[in-house]
Amino acid sequence: MSKKLKILVRKFGPFEQIVSDFWAQYKQRSGVDMELEMVPLPLPELHAAILIGDFDVAHVNTDWLAECWSKGCLENLAPYIASDPPEDYPEGWATALLKLQTFPDGVAGIPFHDGPECLIYRKDLFESPAEKAAFRKRYGAELTVPATWEEFARAAEFFNRPEQNMYGTLFALYPDGHNNVFDFALQVWSRGGDIVDPSGKLTLNSPEAVAAMTAYRELLAQPFIHPRSRELESIGTCWAFARGEVAMMVNWFGFATMCETVEGSTAKGCVDIAPVPHAAGYAKPVSLNVYYTWSVSAKSAHKQIAYDYIKNAVTRENDATLPMKGAIGCRRSTWLDPHVNAVIPYYSRMEQIHSYARTLPRIPQWHAVSGIIDNMVIELIETQEPAQQIMDRAQAQVDEILSRA
Repeated sequence: MSKKLKILVRKFGPFEQIVSDFWAQYKQRSGVDMELEMVPLPLPELHAAILIGDFDVAHVNTDWLAECWSKGCLENLAPYIASDPPEDYPEGWATALLKLQTFPDGVAGIPFHDGPECLIYRKDLFESPAEKAAFRKRYGAELTVPATWEEFARAAEFFNRPEQNMYGTLFALYPDGHNNVFDFALQVWSRGGDIVDPSGKLTLNSPEAVAAMTAYRELLAQPFIHPRSRELESIGTCWAFARGEVAMMVNWFGFATMCETVEGSTAKGCVDIAPVPHAAGYAKPVSLNVYYTWSVSAKSAHKQIAYDYIKNAVTRENDATLPMKGAIGCRRSTWLDPHVNAVIPYYSRMEQIHSYARTLPRIPQWHAVSGIIDNMVIELIETQEPAQQIMDRAQAQVDEILSRA
């Protein structure tokens, strides 16, 4: 029998440190005679490794849960939870963080890291009297945190100062099957459309979606977009913001909190959040909720130890340490923790954001579908082909995949 517990980790320094710290804590508390084998992987490789099943514990993105569950890759944790539940389970978590891993025949994981999408901005810039006066002189209007996409573009134009290595905004456009997909959903939702029609069909090419992506394409062509956006995935955009290279961005809540806690952040104490901008005339707030779970492999030879490790990792005490380590605590108690909110003043707004955050379709084919959406967005960025044609082609590919279900 192996003397190591193998944990697949989303390749990201804070996540890796958390897994290591929690293992050392669990080993000391339990006396278990095993070592940690941590395998940090980028998202595509992590997804593939989870499907193979050669692990004990893994960070599973909720986008993958339906596929992993349908293929029998993950252990059903329901019996473990029933006999020995985590502290305050399930009441300690918002319902929004328990739905995606819960299936009619079991539970695929326990929340690890969360943080829905929001507008992250430099409050020192937006609140500066000098900047306000300059904005008023240039535009004849008051400088405020943008509520609409039109206001967002104008503020980005105003703060675009490439000679100072600061740009108005940026988007994570690296084609990894995630960031472009998330931005597609947010752009459509925030402009009054949907990606699922009233009959429940996944629809990429509705008139509202085509109009939204046409507007997004025009936004990305503006000179105030960070020039490295095309090569940055979400973590890269966080570091660009932390280095002071952008005035604002639509991104994950967790990246706002990271800027308050990670070493080397020049934005510490200068960050605030607001709702994702929306189209003029459509003021309904939107956000996207995607999170990671701690999950156990169905093939693990150490299932009880794997569950015990997870149960130890998600205590109130440990969850409250995540924001200080560069991750996001998932418990309500962490969201309201006075110490956490003293360091990250907007942390208590998590409950409010979750109240209107939406989720992507939970279907086993989502990984394949997300690849098509990713390619669709890249074609919109890199070509001048009419959006309708690109999106019609993507819709046909999605229909073909789903028809084989």
